[in-house]
Amino acid sequence: MQSSDNTVLITGGSSGIGLSLAKQFHGHNNRVIITGRDAGRLASAAHQLPGIHTFRSDLSNPANLDELYHYLQDTHPGLNILINNAGVQYNYDLATADHSGEIVAETNINLLSPLLLTSRLLPQLIACPAAAVVFVSSALYIAPKRSAPVYCATKSAVHTFAKALRYQLEGTPVKVFDIIPPLVDTAMTAGRSSGKMHPDLLATTFFRRFLRDEEEQHIGKSNHLKWLSRLSPALAERIMKNG
Repeated sequence: MQSSDNTVLITGGSSGIGLSLAKQFHGHNNRVIITGRDAGRLASAAHQLPGIHTFRSDLSNPANLDELYHYLQDTHPGLNILINNAGVQYNYDLATADHSGEIVAETNINLLSPLLLTSRLLPQLIACPAAAVVFVSSALYIAPKRSAPVYCATKSAVHTFAKALRYQLEGTPVKVFDIIPPLVDTAMTAGRSSGKMHPDLLATTFFRRFLRDEEEQHIGKSNHLKWLSRLSPALAERIMKNG
């Protein structure tokens, strides 16, 4: 992939990993559009990155995908990179209460919205000379943790979808990338264990490999977990079970 002159959409781009990815692409002379639910965070991101485009959208509601799709068609017809980054994680015990609301929100944001948005935008991406779909999955597809079963399930599904979509798009201009990060220092992981990767380092590492067309990227400790799971799957599962 080329480093500049792309038009890039990043969902969940107003904070955390998404904002760091936005900084990386913005710094290499790309047109960047970010989505997010919080108007204040979007405004802050726009202040940090002059010229960035923002669109407020709550991807927990699939109906908002229509609004986002039509906005992109009307204002950014040259879009050639889609980064499905938006995600949430709720920790709960399914045996203790009814968690239907959390289950629906996690599934919509983490899984349904990236699948639907990718499907809607693929005809446009395929028509580009060079294009990419990027997913942010999780090393938890390798070994899940007890406290977040729905999050682990959705991210495992995203990883599998990215691989299958890559097979489908062989021979087209569209490359399919999967960022498989370790524990990253974001608001979602506040209060958890030390040793977290800074999101800027994750974005820098991804971008370097993106330019080399490395489509499946286990970054940092997620790469260690991948190799550990090959040597001793039971040990990897014991380590990850309690997060």
